[in-house]
Amino acid sequence: MQYIPETGTITMFSTSWCGYCRRLKSQLDSQGIGYREINIEDVPGTAELVEKINGGNQTVPTLLFPDGSSATNPSLSEVRERLGV
Repeated sequence: MQYIPETGTITMFSTSWCGYCRRLKSQLDSQGIGYREINIEDVPGTAELVEKINGGNQTVPTLLFPDGSSATNPSLSEVRERLGV
């Protein structure tokens, strides 16, 4: 499955039990940075996409940026830097 993020949005691949995901979502929310969340346990094909991005590991949060680049468990400052905000 190939996934292309919507123009101008971050896509966050996560799971419901991931503490790192909850923390990053809270930080993004507090900064007013919008994102689309996809739970890899609920959406068929997305766990495999995350594995492909992360060298065979289902590491979350994995973010896809509007330019098509990705980051695994990024800090809020890294997200802001990549978005230019």
